[in-house]
Amino acid sequence: MIANKYKISVAALVALLGSTVLASAEIKVEFWHSFGGVAGAALDQIIDNFEAENPDITIEAQEIGNYNDIVTKLQAAIPARRAPDAVIMEVTRYGLFADRDVLLDLTDYVEADPLKDDLYNFAREVGVFEGKNYIVPFNSSTPVLYYNKAIFEQAGLGTHTPLKTYDDLLAASKQITEKLGDDGITGIAAPGQFARWGLIMDNDSDLIDSVSGEILLDAPNTIEAYEFMASLVHEHKVASPDGVTKENNGRDAFLAGKVGMMINSTGNYGRSTSALGDDLVVLPMPCNKVCAVPIGGAGIGILSTSEKEVQDAAYKFVSFAASPESNALWFSETGYMPINKYTPEQPLAAAALAEKPGIGVAIGQLDFARGRPRPPVVTWMRASEYDMWQAMALGQRDVSEVLTEFAERTRAEAERLKR
Repeated sequence: MIANKYKISVAALVALLGSTVLASAEIKVEFWHSFGGVAGAALDQIIDNFEAENPDITIEAQEIGNYNDIVTKLQAAIPARRAPDAVIMEVTRYGLFADRDVLLDLTDYVEADPLKDDLYNFAREVGVFEGKNYIVPFNSSTPVLYYNKAIFEQAGLGTHTPLKTYDDLLAASKQITEKLGDDGITGIAAPGQFARWGLIMDNDSDLIDSVSGEILLDAPNTIEAYEFMASLVHEHKVASPDGVTKENNGRDAFLAGKVGMMINSTGNYGRSTSALGDDLVVLPMPCNKVCAVPIGGAGIGILSTSEKEVQDAAYKFVSFAASPESNALWFSETGYMPINKYTPEQPLAAAALAEKPGIGVAIGQLDFARGRPRPPVVTWMRASEYDMWQAMALGQRDVSEVLTEFAERTRAEAERLKR
C-alpha cells in the first residue's frame, strides 16, 4: 500500500513538473490592434486558428483604438517600457518608429519566408522604408466610391449616372441635395483624410511624393483638389460640415441613409453592406485627371525591444496572418483587399466575390494603386492636416493661402526631423 502511494506521489510530481515545464515554455505575444466589430471578430478567428496550430504561442490581442491612438499610445509606452511585442501600424506612419529603431528590421525574416513570393507587389513594397522591411501588410485598402441606390432613384438619378470626375460628383450631389434636402438628405459625405488623399491623387498630384519625398502640398493640382473638396461644404452645401469637424459623422450619416454618396476605405464594405443591403453600390474611385488611388490600411510590425524568442513567435503569427487562408477569411468578412496572390482562389474569397457585388472593386484598382510616402514627417503632416482642412472646408481661410503656409511648415519639420 505504501509502495503504491509512493508510486502515485511520484507520478503526480512528474505530472506537476511536466505541466510547469509546458507552462513556462509557452510564449506570449502582446499584440496591439485597431479592430472592433466585424473586423475584430474576423481577427479573433485568425488568432484562434493560429493558436490551434501553435499551442505553444499565445497572442494576447488588445484593441487600442484607431491608427492615431496607436501612434500616441505607443509613443507613451516606449519610454515607460510598456510597449507591446507586435503592433498594427498604418502604412504612412510606421516610418517614424522605424527611423528611431523602435521597430525591428524584418528583412531577414521576410527574405527567408516563402510567403514573400506569394504577396502582390504593392504588399511587398508598402512595408519597406529606406531599403529595409519593417511591417508586413495585414489590412490593405484603397478608397472607393459608395452610393445608395435608393437615394439615387428618389433623386431621379439612374444607375448609369456618370461619377468619374469632380464635375460628375458635384452634379449628382447637387441633384440629391436639391431633391431630398427637405428630408434631411445631402448629396455626399465630406471627404475624410483617406478620401482627400485619393481625390488629390486622381487630380494628378500628391501630398508628398512617395519616391522623392518632395512636399507637394502647395502644388497647383493639390490646391485645385482642395478647392473642389472644400467647395462641397461651404460653397455648394452638398456635404454637411458635421463630417468636417468629426470625419466619422459623414460615414455614419451615409450608413443611416442620410447621404447619397461617400468616398471611403474598402474596409468599410462589411459595415456598409450590413447597413444598406442591396441598396449599396460600390464603384471605383473617380479619375479626374488620371486614374490613381492610394494604398491604405496597415501592417504588423514587431518591436525591437522584445525578446528574440518572442520576436520569432510574433513573426510566425505575421506570416500566418498573411497566408492565403487567413487573408481569405479577412477579405471575405471585411472587404479589405487581398494581399496574397492566392487569396482569390480560396473558397471563402471566391464565395465572397460571387455573392457580394462590390467587394472586388478594389482588386480592379490595383493596376493604378500607389503606395504613399512614409518618412517620419508624414506622421506630423497627417496630424496637422485635419486643422488645415477644417479651416478650408468651413470657409474660414483661403485654400491657396492655407496650403502655401502648410507646405512651408512641413518642409521645416522635415528638416528638423533629419537632425
